[in-house]
Parts: sequence; C-alpha cells; structure tokens
Amino acid sequence: MTNARKLNSHDVEIVDYNPQWTEIFSAERDVLLAITKEHFIALEHVGSTAIPGQRAKPIIDMMAAVHSLNELDTFLPELSNYGYQLIETDMPNRHLLRRQVGSSQTFHLHIVELSTWDECNERLMRDYLLKNPQEVKAYGELKDELANTYAEDSLTYTKAKTRFIQSVVDKARDELGLPRIDVWED
Repeated sequence: MTNARKLNSHDVEIVDYNPQWTEIFSAERDVLLAITKEHFIALEHVGSTAIPGQRAKPIIDMMAAVHSLNELDTFLPELSNYGYQLIETDMPNRHLLRRQVGSSQTFHLHIVELSTWDECNERLMRDYLLKNPQEVKAYGELKDELANTYAEDSLTYTKAKTRFIQSVVDKARDELGLPRIDVWED
C-alpha cells in the first residue's frame, strides 16, 4: 500500500445542521465518480452531515463500494492528485481517505467491498436516524456534551460516543434481522 499517514487527534467542533452539506456531497460525488470511473459501484453520503437537523462536525463522510479492496492501487494516484490522502486506521476490511480543502471543508471517504455494503454500520445508522428524529435529537445533545468535555481530542470524543452508536446500530440491525456486531469491529 502507498504512503498511509496516521490519523491524528484534532479539535472537536460541533455545528448546527447545514442544508448545503447535501449539495457539497453531491458535487464531491460527481468528481469522485469521474475519477474512479467504473471502480465505485456505489457512493453514498453517510455520517451526521447526511442527517437533516443533526448537529455535526462539519466533515462530509462518504462510503463507496468496490468489488475488491485490492482495486485501490488502480485509482489511488488520481485520488491523490485530487487531494485525497490514505489514512492508516485500525478499521478492518476498508480503506479511509481524507481530503482537506483549505481550513473549512474536510471529506472522509470510506471504501469497502460490495459484499459488505448492505451491512455497513455507517449506512445502517444513517438510515435508522433518518426514520427516528428522537434519536437525532438525543445524539445531538450527546455530541454537544462530549464536545465540551473532549474539545481538543477528537479520537476520545469519537470513542465516547460508542455506547450511543452501538445502541442505534443494534436497533437498526434488529429491525433488519441482522446479527449484532461490535461497532468498533466492523
């Protein structure tokens, strides 16, 4: 694999939902699909910026499906030229890339194999929250509380959300008849 960087902690900034996040995703999606050509079988907006009304870190999280993770080397040079950097993580069975545009916009691109697409926790959580506005409100309140507590440590902030995320993912999996799995193991 080519030069992966270790993901660092950053300050946590939670902001009100911005309806332009959908448009920002759509524009980025169009560019990514042009760059990756036939390699991306699916590409969706996931994460809190994909949930209307959800307070979030202003990061556009995206998830793409490919036939095989081995395909990355085929289109990574083009993604790198566009500004995406491969990030080293402990997440199995996926690649994570990040693109920073100035100081104002960050994109995260999770790439997974198509065989895992229908059971990706990020997609399941997004879909569950879209149907359950009371969970969106509770999640926003938790994020505000944790952002105040872990304002300078985004990794600890993220891990502190685990119990809530696990609960939502479990409910989503139960509704679909899928087995429960640890959200940090996916």
